Amino acid sequence: MTDQSTPREQQCRDQVPTGRPTDYVSEGHGHGHGHGHGQRGTGGSGNVRALLARAGHAFTPHSHDSAAKTDAALESSSRGLRVLAISFAVLMATALVQATIVAASGSVALLGDTLHNFADALTAVPLAIAFSLGRRAATRRFTYGYGRAEDLAGIVIVALIALSAGMAGYEAVKRLIAPEDVQALGLVAAAGVVGFLGNEWVARYRIKVGREIGSAALVADGLHARTDGFTSLAVLLGAGGSALGFPLADPLVGLLITVAICFVLRDAAREIYHRLMDAVDPELIAQAEQILSGVPGVERVGAVRLRWIGHALRAEVEIAVRHELSLIAAHAVAVEAEHRLIHELPCLRAATVHADPDGPADIDHHAVLLAHR
Repeated sequence: MTDQSTPREQQCRDQVPTGRPTDYVSEGHGHGHGHGHGQRGTGGSGNVRALLARAGHAFTPHSHDSAAKTDAALESSSRGLRVLAISFAVLMATALVQATIVAASGSVALLGDTLHNFADALTAVPLAIAFSLGRRAATRRFTYGYGRAEDLAGIVIVALIALSAGMAGYEAVKRLIAPEDVQALGLVAAAGVVGFLGNEWVARYRIKVGREIGSAALVADGLHARTDGFTSLAVLLGAGGSALGFPLADPLVGLLITVAICFVLRDAAREIYHRLMDAVDPELIAQAEQILSGVPGVERVGAVRLRWIGHALRAEVEIAVRHELSLIAAHAVAVEAEHRLIHELPCLRAATVHADPDGPADIDHHAVLLAHR
């Protein structure tokens, strides 16, 4: 079966912890856990690291309160903003170097690549605004916070990519109708290499930091930059064709670059559409159901709903517990279910767990709500 997940969801699945099951021990408002957060070792050194990690956990237990989550969100947003600022500078410098050579050479292929690199650099602006807004605390009007600003930024990014595709295609068609010689072919080839190197450096930087802070937005943007780097190499084909006496090679490569931009546009638009429609990878639902099924006291798992808010997931789930349990005991099961979801489902920041009594089959505890469904 073909994997239909988005890059953001794929990255979250890649973060799923493996190894022995986690031991959960609640002590007051802090928690001592037996998981190592990705720092697994083998042999004696691994055991020593695990013991040291547990000892550190005992003295600095982490929590799920809003302050801890806010601190983590602020730190990841700060790093994200730093990455965007540096990558913006690199891509703008790359595009300016290419634009200078476009003016001297008249290469349509290089023009298309330059416009695309300018568009890529400008995508950092709406993303930076979105990261800044995402740092704000939730209010009584925006009760889920401002994470959705990333989706609005995505719409702007799609528009910029579409604009660059339209401009590149227009110039390529115009040059096909009225061919012109390309000058300074050596500089054109060098500009293509510069475009590749600039995009590849940005791709590596965004992917590295994106994985470290758990931001699939940066990872996806890094993969986008890597794709753009290879389109920059296509400029070499246009320069080579022109050098061999085939002047139409330059506009034809310009059209190929336009087509490549359109493929990127399609993928970006599809992901933004899925986000705006609250679509998630069904594999994440299956993971959540598996986690809930393993919680002591959960008799069965009901509806599971996930949605993206920015680069974090929120969950609303239903579980059934034994009907003879006291309110306190049923609440404890629900808290443990929320606890495990937040720990074991990557990218999940908050969960609302509704516990239903698992009583006789002839009793519907939600009968009063049937008329409203």
